[in-house]
Amino acid sequence: MQELPASEILDPKTSIPRLDIVDVVRGIAIAGVVLFHLVWDLAFLGVIPPGISVHPLWLLFGRLLAGTFMILVGVSLVLATAGGFRRQAFLRRLVVLIVAAVIISVVTRVIFPQNFVYFGILHAIAVASVVGVLVSRLSTSVIVGLGFATYALGFLWTSETFDPRWLAWTGFAASPPPSNDFVPFFPWIGLTLFGIAGTRIAFARNLVRYARPLHGHTARSLAWLGRHSLTIYLIHQPILLGLLIPIVNLTG
Repeated sequence: MQELPASEILDPKTSIPRLDIVDVVRGIAIAGVVLFHLVWDLAFLGVIPPGISVHPLWLLFGRLLAGTFMILVGVSLVLATAGGFRRQAFLRRLVVLIVAAVIISVVTRVIFPQNFVYFGILHAIAVASVVGVLVSRLSTSVIVGLGFATYALGFLWTSETFDPRWLAWTGFAASPPPSNDFVPFFPWIGLTLFGIAGTRIAFARNLVRYARPLHGHTARSLAWLGRHSLTIYLIHQPILLGLLIPIVNLTG
């Protein structure tokens, strides 16, 4: 495929309507996160065998969910900037993400001091958003190359030097400190770069025209979940534990 610069792929005069399919995919992912944490909570409370929540296949399910969100960061960034980069809107969203990430770190530090979230999915999304803006002027082929390099590097090189938490977030730690949610820069940012490149290619080949509005109760419900995924992410665990703990105590 002939390489097209970002300025030719993304016409600044073009306004891209919100795509239902992106919201639906995000909705499916956040529903999966709620299910994943429900199983974790049930195991934590002793309702189900603890081995279920740490089974390799279940952990792989969690990693697939995280990967989906990281790809969607790139997809959403291209769609949001198709009509031109709106700095204030981006900064507002970034501040919300950072505040939410800090809240998660503080709360989990109090509740799970040994396994608190020092660089989880919200931290990774915030950093990926900044990286996405920084590479937005690069050609698609360069972004693809950076994506492969970033993703591969996260698996090819580690060092004990990066084991402390203040460095482990890079993904280079040989033995990273335990965390209930760990999504390091390498390799996960590579997925965001793939999301950016893939969406650009979809624009270049005019594949977006196939993204028809979705109808039906299920699609609308999933799209609603996707549009409110950050709020759901922040409140679902307090709600789950707030319901499960009294029930377990009453039936225990």
